[in-house]
Formats: sequence, C-alpha cells, structure tokens
Amino acid sequence: MLLGDARTGKLSDNITGFARALRRAGLPIDASRISLAIESTQLVGIERKGDLSAALQACLVSRQEDLVVFDQMFSAFFRDPELTRQLLSQLLPKAPTATPGVPRKSRVQEALAAKNKNNDPVKPKEVELKFDAAMSASDRERLQQADFQSLSASEFNLVEKLARRVKLPLPQIQGRRTRAGGRGERMHWAKTMQQAARQDGDVLRLPRMQRKPQALPLLILVDISGSMERYARLLLAFLHQATRGTPRQVFAFGTGLTNLNPAFKLRDTDDMLALSSRQIQDFAGGTQLGQSLAQFRAQHAKKLTGRRTVVLLISDGLDTGTAETLDSELVWLKRHTRSLLWLNPLLRFEGYAPIAMGASVLNKHVNGMLAIHNLSRLEELASALSKLLKSH
Repeated sequence: MLLGDARTGKLSDNITGFARALRRAGLPIDASRISLAIESTQLVGIERKGDLSAALQACLVSRQEDLVVFDQMFSAFFRDPELTRQLLSQLLPKAPTATPGVPRKSRVQEALAAKNKNNDPVKPKEVELKFDAAMSASDRERLQQADFQSLSASEFNLVEKLARRVKLPLPQIQGRRTRAGGRGERMHWAKTMQQAARQDGDVLRLPRMQRKPQALPLLILVDISGSMERYARLLLAFLHQATRGTPRQVFAFGTGLTNLNPAFKLRDTDDMLALSSRQIQDFAGGTQLGQSLAQFRAQHAKKLTGRRTVVLLISDGLDTGTAETLDSELVWLKRHTRSLLWLNPLLRFEGYAPIAMGASVLNKHVNGMLAIHNLSRLEELASALSKLLKSH
C-alpha cells in the first residue's frame, strides 16, 4: 500500500473538500473533475508540493481568471511543509491565514469561511443566495448600491444575473436611407405614382421621403487588467444582453488587443463568457491602452462606421504604457468616431480625480466620464449616455 493511498486513507476526502471549497469560490467543478483530481494525485504522488499543485490545477481549473483563486486556496489548505502528514490528517477546523502582504480575494475568503463553519470536507452545506420577495428591502438596496469589487462569490453570481436584465436603450439618429412618410424635404415620386395608379390617375396625397432612424454603432473596449478583473466579467455579461440588436464591435485590451466579436455572436451569455475566457491570453495582467489602440488602428480601422461610432471605453485608467503613444492614438480614435465615453469604476470614490498619467491623458480626450461600479449605476447608464450624446 502506498503512503496516503486514497483507497484506504483520507486523501480522497481531503481532495474532495479542497475541490468543493474551490466550487464555493466560483470555479465550475463537477464530480468528474473531482474524481480526475483524486486519480491524478495517486499518479503524481504527494512528495513534491509543486507537482501536486500542478496536477490539481490541471484537473480543477478551466479558466485563466481562476488561477489566482486556485493558488490562494491551495496555499490556505496545504501550508504545512510536511505535506504527507497534512494530506493524511483531517482538514483543520480553521484554514491558516494567507501569506502576509497578499490579500485574499473575497471569493476565497467566503469559501474558507463556509468550510470553517461546516467543518465537513465531504458534505459541505452550500448556501444559495436568492433575490426574491424573501429578501428584506435593506438587502435589496444593499445589493443595488454594493460595489462589484466588494461582493462575495454568491452575491457576485446573483448580481451578474441581475445585470443581464438591465436595459440599455441607446438614442437613435437619422440614417442615410429613406422611406415613405408624411414628413420630409423631398417628394416620394415613385410612391406618388403608385398610389395614383390605384386611384385611376388621381393624386390624392403627396407622400414624402423621410430618413430612417437607426441605432448608433458601438465600439466597446473593455479593460481586462488585474485591477479590473471583477468588473470586466460582469460588464461583459451586461453588455452582451443590453446591446443585443445594436451594431457593435467588442474588444478586450490589457497588454494587447483581443477580438471578442466571435464570442459576442453567441446567444447564450454563459457561452460568450466561456469563449471570451479562452480567447483572452493576458487576463489580469497590465494595461497598455495606447499599444492596444495602435493594434486596433492597424488591423480593425475599417470597422468604424464613418464618424457615427460611439466608443465605450471601460477602464480605471491605470495605464502602464507611454503617455505619448496613448495621446496620439486617442487623437486618431476621436477623429474617426462620434463620441468617446469613459466608463470608470473608480468614480465610486468620492473626490476621485484622474491625476495618474494614463487617466489624465484619457480625461483630456474623452467627451464624458460615467461611473459603472454597481447595479444602480448600470440602470442609470442609459439616461446618462443619452444626455452626453445629445450634448456632443
């Protein structure tokens, strides 16, 4: 018998408890993944902590944005240097604290708190938060006003579902194509002759040509850097539903540019998020907006529709690139679009001022800056956008 053999020892219970803690933290883990993790642990062994972490990560993590959560949870569960003894022992009543100087994510803290409360690695009780009449008015108000960054894992999942229901009716403009109507500067002679033919040549009314209204095309640029991690996922889910039926081009930017248009063509939001996660290679990295805009100009400039496109730039403005590159690219973008609007989650702080290098350059070029850090702000976004677009 091998030391720590899952068939006779407690290794399988410990791996199961670890996987369920990850699931409480928001990772998509089912029974098949847990079984595969236990089997891989038997094959890899428990002598080397790095090998064990790599094996469990390969079996339990399927999204790049969950890597940090996995690392923090693994550190909380398996901090004892005598790894063999820890894996054979029962799970500790309380998870050890995180490494000083590295703040735990709220998803990890909530999952560990649930583990400590239940103290059962095999049959943990999972609490599902529901937004219904049973919630008090104060609870509903709190979720409406809560910053996305401060939500627990269960609250984040709930708010993400609620964000998908928020409408974003954008203002329409007069297009170039025309149709018959009662108003217009020019006569619609073809329609006039057609109606006259039905009335034995008598002209009873003079239809005119009026321009068809059309939605403003959108260019959506979403910052997926580390400081925007939680905002990015929720706002992508919100925009996927809110801009349905509107001409749109969607890109994510970090250290480079990622085309999310194939993902946004999917009807199901969960499928869109899954495909976006696979496409984005620089998630939770740095931010180089100037370099990303240069890449957009070189590869996707033809996607801009004249000067009618409205740009929604979602970022906190903490750019690490050069100010000169960012300034020149923003000048080009603004020259080829109708409006450049900055959706900034840092406006949640009272007295915020864009004094950082990237933020100051952005603030110089944008036509307006709006807050998007909670559900209430998302619901107010439509009216705020209409006012800004009318003023410009």
